[in-house]
Amino acid sequence: MNTTNPMQGVYFISGIDTDIGKSIATGMIARRLQEQGVSVITQKLIQTGSQGISDDIITHRSLMGVSLQACDECGETMPVLLPYPASPHLASRLADVSVDLARIEHSTTKLLELYSVVLLEGAGGLLVPLTDDEDGGVLTIDYVARHDYPIILVTSGRLGSINHTLLSLESIKNRNIRLHALVYNEFHDDQDVLISADTKRYLQNHLNKHFGQTLWWTIPAMV
Repeated sequence: MNTTNPMQGVYFISGIDTDIGKSIATGMIARRLQEQGVSVITQKLIQTGSQGISDDIITHRSLMGVSLQACDECGETMPVLLPYPASPHLASRLADVSVDLARIEHSTTKLLELYSVVLLEGAGGLLVPLTDDEDGGVLTIDYVARHDYPIILVTSGRLGSINHTLLSLESIKNRNIRLHALVYNEFHDDQDVLISADTKRYLQNHLNKHFGQTLWWTIPAMV
């Protein structure tokens, strides 16, 4: 994973599906940037299935090789925690609270005052609803487009990844969002080496043809 190109500001880390490796990718990218002397912090947009502290933030810090930071302890990196492990719109309804998007934005802004790069990890995929349609309905990608965050999209070689990846890329292009990098997670490659090898080949060709300035990063299977 080569992150030597200049990075500055907020980057949104999303995936083609849940459990695709967003947290691993976020932590690994942060570690690489740290090693290059970049002032970087990670943030979780909304954490469901956690109470007290974000499980994903803990994963980030472990991969970065650092302990929890002061901004973790005060909640800036995990502004919305919901106990039920579901889509944010459902988890918030079950908790009888509203997802405060303004609070998330405020936390990101405060982190940017302290760090050069903020890696903002989403919950699930790009079209996951953050709030319910009854309240006007905001999808994750709506929030990203509203703030003009470049996207780092995590994919894999498991069966179905081509379809999921192309759908995500179409959504990104349709909203004129910049795709900074496509991250290929090799964790699933041993499920079917023929499928994973062809998926990698196909996605690399598609990226070169349709997203020429976008980076291709790989997460090794042993991580």
